[in-house]
Amino acid sequence: MIPRWASLVSCLILALLMQIGAAAKSEDELKIEPKTLQLDESPAALFYFEGTETVLTHLSDGELYRSFDGGKEWEVVETEGVAVGPVLMIRQHPFDNKKAYALSINGRHWITTDQAKTWKSFEVADTPASYFSPLVFHGWNSSKVILQSDECAGRYCIVRSYYTTDDFKSVHLLREGTGGCIWAAGDPKFSENPETRQEIEDRSLCVVTGLKIPLPHAYRLVYSDTYFKDDGGTEVKLQEGRTVSGVQSIVATEKFLLAAAKSKGTEELALYVTTDANNWHRAEFDDHRIEEDAYTVLDGTNHSLQVDVLTSKTSEMGVLFTSNANGTYFTRNLEHTNRKKTRVDFKRIVGIEGIMLVNTVKNSDDVSSGREEKQVVSKVSFDDGRTFKSLKAGKDDLHLHSVTTTKNIGRLFSSATAPGLVAGIGNTGSHLTDFLDGDFFISNDAGATWKLALEGPHKYEFGDQGAIVVAIEDGDKVDSIQFSFNHGKDWKTAKLEHKIRPVTITTAPSPVSLKFILIGELDGGKTGKHVIYTFDLKDIRMRKCEEKDFDTKWPARFNATGESNCVMGRRQYFKRRKADADCFVEGKPEEFEAYFEPCKCAIEDFECEYKHDKDGEGCILPSLSPPAGECKDSSDTYMAPSGWRLIPGNACNRDGGKNLDEEIQRSCNGTENKPPSGAVEPKKSRFDKAVAAYVYLERQPTNRGDDEAIVMLTTDATLHISVDHGKEWQQPARIKEKKIITIASHPYNSEAAFFLTSGSEGFYTVNRGQSFEVFEAPIPPVKNSQIPTLTFHPQYPDRLIWIGGVDCPSINCHSDAYYSDNRGHDWKLLLRYVKKCEFGSRENVVESMNLVFCEQHRDENAANKQIRLLSSDDFFTTPAKEVFDLVYDYATMSEFIIVASPDPNDPKSLAASVSVDGETFARVKFPPNVQVPEQKAYTVLDSSGHAVFLHVTVGNVDGGRYGSIIKSNSNGTTYVLSLAAVSQSDEGYVDFEKIQGMEGVALANIVSNTDAVSKGAPKAIKTMITHNDGAQWVLLPPPLKDARGKPFECSTKSVEECSLNLHGYTEREDERDTMSSGSAIGLMMGMGNVGSQLASIEDADTFLTTDGGFTWKFVKKGKHIYEFGDAGSVIVIVPEFNTTKVLYYSTDEGDNWEEFAFSDEDMYIDDITTVPSDTSKEFLLWGRHTDSSDLVTVNIDFSGLRDRPCSLDETKENDDYYLWEPKHPFQEDNCLFGHVEQYHRKKTSAQCWNGWKEPHVHSIGNNCTCTRADFECDYNYEPQSDGSCALVPGLPMPDAMAICKEDPDRIEYWEPTGYRRIPQTTCVDGQKYDQIVSKPCPSKEEEYRKKHGISGAGLFFAIVIPVLVAGAAGYFVYSKWDGKFGQIRLGENTGASQRLLSRDSLLVTVPIAVIAGIVAVARAIPLLVTSLWRSASGYAQVGRGRSHGYSRPYASRGSFAARRGDYASVVDDEDELLGVEDASVDEDDEP
Repeated sequence: MIPRWASLVSCLILALLMQIGAAAKSEDELKIEPKTLQLDESPAALFYFEGTETVLTHLSDGELYRSFDGGKEWEVVETEGVAVGPVLMIRQHPFDNKKAYALSINGRHWITTDQAKTWKSFEVADTPASYFSPLVFHGWNSSKVILQSDECAGRYCIVRSYYTTDDFKSVHLLREGTGGCIWAAGDPKFSENPETRQEIEDRSLCVVTGLKIPLPHAYRLVYSDTYFKDDGGTEVKLQEGRTVSGVQSIVATEKFLLAAAKSKGTEELALYVTTDANNWHRAEFDDHRIEEDAYTVLDGTNHSLQVDVLTSKTSEMGVLFTSNANGTYFTRNLEHTNRKKTRVDFKRIVGIEGIMLVNTVKNSDDVSSGREEKQVVSKVSFDDGRTFKSLKAGKDDLHLHSVTTTKNIGRLFSSATAPGLVAGIGNTGSHLTDFLDGDFFISNDAGATWKLALEGPHKYEFGDQGAIVVAIEDGDKVDSIQFSFNHGKDWKTAKLEHKIRPVTITTAPSPVSLKFILIGELDGGKTGKHVIYTFDLKDIRMRKCEEKDFDTKWPARFNATGESNCVMGRRQYFKRRKADADCFVEGKPEEFEAYFEPCKCAIEDFECEYKHDKDGEGCILPSLSPPAGECKDSSDTYMAPSGWRLIPGNACNRDGGKNLDEEIQRSCNGTENKPPSGAVEPKKSRFDKAVAAYVYLERQPTNRGDDEAIVMLTTDATLHISVDHGKEWQQPARIKEKKIITIASHPYNSEAAFFLTSGSEGFYTVNRGQSFEVFEAPIPPVKNSQIPTLTFHPQYPDRLIWIGGVDCPSINCHSDAYYSDNRGHDWKLLLRYVKKCEFGSRENVVESMNLVFCEQHRDENAANKQIRLLSSDDFFTTPAKEVFDLVYDYATMSEFIIVASPDPNDPKSLAASVSVDGETFARVKFPPNVQVPEQKAYTVLDSSGHAVFLHVTVGNVDGGRYGSIIKSNSNGTTYVLSLAAVSQSDEGYVDFEKIQGMEGVALANIVSNTDAVSKGAPKAIKTMITHNDGAQWVLLPPPLKDARGKPFECSTKSVEECSLNLHGYTEREDERDTMSSGSAIGLMMGMGNVGSQLASIEDADTFLTTDGGFTWKFVKKGKHIYEFGDAGSVIVIVPEFNTTKVLYYSTDEGDNWEEFAFSDEDMYIDDITTVPSDTSKEFLLWGRHTDSSDLVTVNIDFSGLRDRPCSLDETKENDDYYLWEPKHPFQEDNCLFGHVEQYHRKKTSAQCWNGWKEPHVHSIGNNCTCTRADFECDYNYEPQSDGSCALVPGLPMPDAMAICKEDPDRIEYWEPTGYRRIPQTTCVDGQKYDQIVSKPCPSKEEEYRKKHGISGAGLFFAIVIPVLVAGAAGYFVYSKWDGKFGQIRLGENTGASQRLLSRDSLLVTVPIAVIAGIVAVARAIPLLVTSLWRSASGYAQVGRGRSHGYSRPYASRGSFAARRGDYASVVDDEDELLGVEDASVDEDDEP
């Protein structure tokens, strides 16, 4: 039995324990009453005005709210009694804490300049940009802002930029472009030089379209100091004092401006950097390449940039780089950083210099190979990224979720208001696990040590200089929030009125703030009801901290020994509240700012002026020459810069420290300036077999390196590669023992090529042979040489189509198509029983990016010769669209898709159909003057100038084929005859060639004796040239002198009997051997003869033109192989089909030729090549010795002839360059297509190298007045002998009114004139041959009258005002006239007799009245007649045109939208389709 006293004691103990538990529970609870605001919509954004308790937020429904007391009380923002909104977005000025902006979609926007107290509206009709920054801020003057709108179609955008200099009191259009605009002074830290600041105060920079091409590879960066008021701006010289094409974007970050550029034919980007907006340099990434959407500019330091570069697209890993002080050279800091798209797990600790947290991938090799998922681990650096170490929670490694998985707004990990406090969600262990499995960790020593604060993931915030930590569980709905007042050691809980799902928690950006805002979802998810809680910790009434509660010299960073370490030459300290102090800091913010102490200079305080040497211990300089008089002997030494410099802004103390930037002694050995050799240098290589194929893998302007790579396949299936243009050859190690049957070069990526075997194993390179990768084909390649095994996507270079053989050899042998998005590492079936498949992507039609066309055997039966054309935009995962049920072939080009199918009206004949979008096809209308009883063959010649050149075979006799070249309108549907009787080979190739780099210039060979040829006679060939894209053709003029320096024998005869005739395309061994070069503007070479017709190739001589074909010069007797180098500054020719030891070269555009012996023994030279852009100073001869058929290559290096690059100044001519303008034979003022072009041409006397791969176009001048040369004959019309266009006899005029039927909204149409505007021309005013009389469309008379008519009042004033003006003029003359001008007479008698010329004389009064009447009637009649004419029968347009100035293609938003839009019905008038008048031209032309 238990004693009574024991029972009593037990009860007392239990009661005591219950009281202790209740007391503990009471101590853990925090009684605080937050203010609550319930909302029916979700807050879309929220921010504080720095240094205040003013908060601004807007809701998803567009309402704008503000609070002036840290969120306790909220109100809807109004101006003049009307609520502001609906608001699309709010933005705070990053450099002025008084200003913010509320932007809408309806064209009305608002600004506050007094921290949301008052708002003023302004209007900009466009919708704020969504892809680009809607607001761009000036770093020095907060009243200057750029507001941007954008309209994007995939990767292509039209951006309209407006600017204000007075806080939107006035707004002006800055300019329209493609990549947006920024201020040069985009950050307060940009440029501390007073002179520079004054110079660029008003400077803006914009990414705009190319001068001639509206595609990304031609985009330019231009700047203006006058807001583009005076002109189109000045193009920025980004590299080596020259402009760069392909600029994709520009961004301002602290003291740097960065521009990214990408050339056509490569995925590599070039990053250009400046610190003064004047001097730009290309950034080097330690031999690492960067690509579009594959680099991220991170939070840098005050002295450097930090960039993370993607290294693996499939596994999303990168490399962290840090720049030197001017941003030009980057060194690797950390490998295998964790990325997600453009986001990188990298964050600096706010407010403390030199500390950063980075997540890396632990198992990078396994992730890259696809064997494992990422294992992410966390690292911290305390020395600005020089070294990294693991995070530690006790003895365990800690890993934290970072940028790629963040779920809270505001700064990640740390806050500027809480020095040294760092927090995050993560876990201990070997690697990072899922976010929901993570816990809340805190460090109070800037990341050196960590401790578990709360279990489970939480959202968190710091306040009162870190004295307060607020956390709320992140996940399911909760009804409590927790507070810690000792850096996370202990926690108190406060209850919430509602159960919420936390969205964010934040506080004012002040070190002593005690207010917090919590936003949570109540119900309905992200778009449903929300609540805003505001907590004011002043309600707790904790005491204010005293001096004893502070650590007055808390070191911000710790080294390995626990001591304060140095960054940028100084130690950083803070005054910080002790963790266990039971008080609130409050006080003034400036009391808690960081302070510094200098350190002695150490190696970490210096950087290389250029870059580190190979071992990373020293520095190298880009060029180093000994002073004059030094280095008389190689054993001498001289004093020279060390290559080091003190990092700008570094505060270290030099006394007693290191001084690495002092001059050092350098050895003279190997440093002597070596002059150019002055000689051409050959290098011969021999092979055991003949060459089967070769491909250049050419660097583009934005590629790094100096290699010139060639891959070559010999007849024994061995692959060879040279990276120095054939000086040295080797077999790639990975492919050395493999038998390669085909080289498939990538037509859209000049760095890439695929190498196929007879089986399923294949190889490729995407970096010009620096490495080779293997892929596995789904089936063996097709053996039909007419069908390409691999087809490539124009926009996505990794996307491929593979066509291979199935069930071969057998009776069921057929071809199947597969596709891959990753260069063949994975394949998916596309379609079975195909003949051919191609991507149908159009660069200006976003919807076509996944479009594929395939020819398929009907019924999936290889024996069925009937082929149908199918299309799909989902890779045939859903049923295909049958485009044509029976086709013969189709061709895809840059702007058009043309299909040849049976003519429904004549099954023996062909019919052609065309599409510009890949969806809608229209039947092609051939000109009636091209009479072909049965159309048997078409040859698509060119489609680069917004028109198709098509050759239709007319004469079909073997050995005597010829046909007509017809040219389309800009939608490819209607054609006119351009040139008849053009020579064609039996294989279907045509003697037609567009001249590279020049608009509208082409050569063609015609058959001048078609009647005789049809009877079996050989062809009589003449060469013709056009300078206006086929509208007019003329014979080539002969050179003035022959090989003897005398006039040609036929020079006294007419040009019909004495013209220059050249052998054309059909006689070439290699189609790559063109007459011209895109980089050697105006230069062409050819082989032929002067006479009445083209003679045999055996009798050909070699000719050259330097002015685009206007004049020609005789080069050498006999036929030669030729090639251009260094953009035409060197030309090389070699005798063809004859043994030789020598070549000839010219460095003055053919005026003089030098002989050079490249071999000691005679050789046959089959070809001479250089890089496809013709910009190299090296050439490669392909030949063989006279006693063998084995290949011999000879590299010819001309670089030793010159010792310097040419100097180009865009603003003026100089000693090295002059401006050259192409001429036109039928038009004055050098107008081609309505404008004047100017190109930089090296002077022949300049002893320098061009050394530049970029285009040489300088400018396009003002538009010219329209003349006959800007028009061509319309459909159903043909050119006459006098150059006019006349209706083809027997044919009716085209039905001009048909356009009204096709477009019901159209108001008017133009009567046919026989002419149509050439698509490329940009001419204005002048003679508009195609628009003379307009008439209203049926049922559109009223709209037409309103558009063109004149009102009754207008008619009245049109008649009366000229009469009154004329009468007044007559009265003035009458009243002032008295005998003669200048005569003054006083006191005359009015009764005197009338003199002959007195004012009362009838000879004066009557003529004045008559003249006045004539003037009045003359002025009134045109208006009256015009009005009546408009109403009755149409409107005659007289001299209306656009303003002068070059009209760029796609220069407006409307034109951009019109060009990329699909069309539902095809119209004859190309302007109706496009909505604009397009400029040209070839995509390879200069932008």
